[in-house]
Amino acid sequence: MNWEQLLSLKRYGDTQKRERANQDETRLGFEVDFDRIIFSSAFRSLQDKTQVIPLSKTDFVHTRLTHSLEVSVVGRTLGRRVGKELLKRHSRLKELGYTFNDFGAIVAAASVMHDIGNPPFGHSGEKAIGEYFKTGKGLQYKEQLTDLEYQDLVDFEGNANGFKILTETREGVEGGLRLSYATLGAFMKYPKESLPKKPTKHIVDKKYGFFQAEKEAFLDLVDDLGLIKKENNHISYFRHPLAYLVEAADDICYTIIDFEDGINLGLIEEDYALEYMIKLVKDTIDSKKYHSLKHKKDRVSYLRALAIGVLINEAVELFLENEEAILNGNFDKGLLDKCKYEAQINDIIKISIDKIYRSKEVIEKEVAGYKIIADLLDVFVTALNNKFNETASNYDRLVLNLLPEQYQQEKEKLYDRIMQVCSYVAGLSDGYAIRLHKKIMGNII
Repeated sequence: MNWEQLLSLKRYGDTQKRERANQDETRLGFEVDFDRIIFSSAFRSLQDKTQVIPLSKTDFVHTRLTHSLEVSVVGRTLGRRVGKELLKRHSRLKELGYTFNDFGAIVAAASVMHDIGNPPFGHSGEKAIGEYFKTGKGLQYKEQLTDLEYQDLVDFEGNANGFKILTETREGVEGGLRLSYATLGAFMKYPKESLPKKPTKHIVDKKYGFFQAEKEAFLDLVDDLGLIKKENNHISYFRHPLAYLVEAADDICYTIIDFEDGINLGLIEEDYALEYMIKLVKDTIDSKKYHSLKHKKDRVSYLRALAIGVLINEAVELFLENEEAILNGNFDKGLLDKCKYEAQINDIIKISIDKIYRSKEVIEKEVAGYKIIADLLDVFVTALNNKFNETASNYDRLVLNLLPEQYQQEKEKLYDRIMQVCSYVAGLSDGYAIRLHKKIMGNII
């Protein structure tokens, strides 16, 4: 892979190449990407989607939206710092007009939308959609779908749904948000289809990145960027190098900030938790300043800022040391999986799993989420199919009135009708999913 091609400014539908030197410096193409994401309805819904604690009654806990904004800040720093060094190594990029801010803008835009396709109720939302088709009433559709189509459903993936949101053509809206291909490439952490499942231990095979419905858009993207195809008979590619920085930004934030949430909520004892944080920042901590802080939140905030700084430095160093391997597709793990703080990070994640992600409050809301998502899928998929088969009941017609018009398009294929409903349900906020479920189940009028 080469950087000139990887930094493509192309957008869906372009017939001519966009030259970096011709860009308006007051509003670069990669910065336009960020703006379009921020103003999208899919991004707004993240303000009421779970990050750690579902439907928390406090005003402190992070939502998907605040998490995404924080990831973008870290991502921008990672991109700028890496970009500054890459411009020295690849002087041709400078001649073409690229600056280190371009790298920062690409990574920031990809980072701010990294969770845009995630369903309500956290990661259990993805599992709930999958379970509906694997063991629930949705199993009845298996024989009418191809293996790849069915796998898209039973392993419903927020990353693939994000790519759908960003690129899907609707009536009057060609190419979705029409983001630059460099930004879409950096967003794509798993550039493969849903089968085969985890064929290797390479990081790109951990999950998948697009649904069959968006295969054409995906192939156009990887061709333009010059991503390297893996040597197999399936649609599978090695990552855009900047996807490693997006992943690192996310890993840094959820590792440290979820842990911070757990401490401030009292799920993790302060003394016990701070001991682990201090291990991570022992080389940079100002003990005098730390001991002058009288409040728990201030102490935790100080250590969090230091920890993020330490991990940013480590991620930048690792990326630059391994640039050639990354460009060749030979770097098979995430950046933080190979860093010198791996043991400390794993300790923090283990505590977060035990004390936060498996807390009673989280589990109770996730259980409720399973039921809510299954019921919504069943009602809407049934109604949409009955309408197509001209067997819709009055109830089906009433239910379909609750679906926005964009999800009621006439689709010949069963797979496309099901994906319409999955995309709608996945796009719901936690709160609205609960309210809609109550209405459909007749609990409120």
